[in-house]
Amino acid sequence: MGGLLIDTLAHRFLTGTTEYDTKSYACYDVMLRDFFRYLGDLDPDQEEYGALGSGQRVKVKKKFCAKARKAHGLVLKAIEAENQPYRNDRWRRVFGRPFPPRTVEVKKAYVVEGGVQAKNTEEFIEDRYPIDIRYPIRIDCEVRQNGFPTFLLRKMLSGHLPLFTSKSLRFFIASHGIPTGVKFKLHWKVLNRGLVATKRDSIRGQIILDAGRLEKIENTHFQGDHIVECYAVYNGVVIATDRIHVPIEP
Repeated sequence: MGGLLIDTLAHRFLTGTTEYDTKSYACYDVMLRDFFRYLGDLDPDQEEYGALGSGQRVKVKKKFCAKARKAHGLVLKAIEAENQPYRNDRWRRVFGRPFPPRTVEVKKAYVVEGGVQAKNTEEFIEDRYPIDIRYPIRIDCEVRQNGFPTFLLRKMLSGHLPLFTSKSLRFFIASHGIPTGVKFKLHWKVLNRGLVATKRDSIRGQIILDAGRLEKIENTHFQGDHIVECYAVYNGVVIATDRIHVPIEP
């Protein structure tokens, strides 16, 4: 969601209720709860809104109602944890890593799964750049193997087709709404998950600058529900991001 759309919907929410006219910081948690519920109940097919003041038509670049309902559930859990030491952990699920942790957070040097230990090499884009998502971007992946036709990963996933090992993968930008004059730099993140990745000490997860071709070549070496993410960075700010799951079967 762009900033103008957030402002517009927040204004519509607040002018539609008197509940918070005289409330302040102590009620921010329940106000946020109600705001996300409001967003989740909007028409998911509405394509634009009139901006506050000017009436400018603000387009909905990506549907948000389902994510708003998910955020509403996360806020409910955070409110339930009000008097618990882990309450900040719950709020971080809503606001992300920049929200203060319960204590000074020290990155764990290792991850453990199934009694097996591996080095924790995962990096987070929030630790490098501020996030201000302004444009949509979508990645897809060509799945290739000699002697076989090429498939798109998203189509395979929607058709419940399995992805096996020994395949070549080309991740690429399928579409984006970033204006031509915005010369962004693309970063990639490939995160391996699952017991096999842990046994091989191959979690990965480092953030790598694209070589200029807006693509990332990988191979399906081993089983696991892996993740590939991309980040478009302009003037030191993340302006677009997307992710795709890569569930590799044995």
